[in-house]
Amino acid sequence: MGHREDLLQGAKKALLEKGYAQTTARDIVAASGTNLASIGYHYGSTKALLTAAMLSAIEDWGEAFGQALTEEKDDDPADPMLRFWQRVIGSIQSHRALWLASVEVLIHSEHMPDLRAQLAAGLQEGRSGMAAMVTGTFEGDLDKATIRTVGSVQMALMSGVLTQWLTDPATAPSAEEIVEGIRRLNGGPGLHQ
Repeated sequence: MGHREDLLQGAKKALLEKGYAQTTARDIVAASGTNLASIGYHYGSTKALLTAAMLSAIEDWGEAFGQALTEEKDDDPADPMLRFWQRVIGSIQSHRALWLASVEVLIHSEHMPDLRAQLAAGLQEGRSGMAAMVTGTFEGDLDKATIRTVGSVQMALMSGVLTQWLTDPATAPSAEEIVEGIRRLNGGPGLHQ
């Protein structure tokens, strides 16, 4: 691995340990085993390196999350919606630092147009991926209306669940409660009826 990759890996480590706003160039250098000058040489600034690290961490997590959502396990519930939400909540619990960092980066993107544009592109990809998972349709076969409606609503649900689990996990809804709520909103019977 070269200095550029070492810096990226060190920045991801520091980002998850300290958060976006609290990570310094010295933290990154300590975690990467490089030097301060290499940040400017390879990335231009600490902010640019942190942005690259955050996007890389989200991409890594997205791949693992997508795989976790689609793989079958012997002890999975028969209900695909329940299985989906159990895995979402499991990811929030197991990757809490990354979820928190992603929220922090979103706030900082208000003053960083390039980062905001990258996050917006990722959001569009997320809508498409969510619509594919929810409908069981290959992502390339989805029409724009399905991505815009189903994908957007699924992303909104995930954002709300994420906020609740990050803020107060003790009272956040369980996967079963989320599924029952969705079904009741849809006019169907809940799990407990």
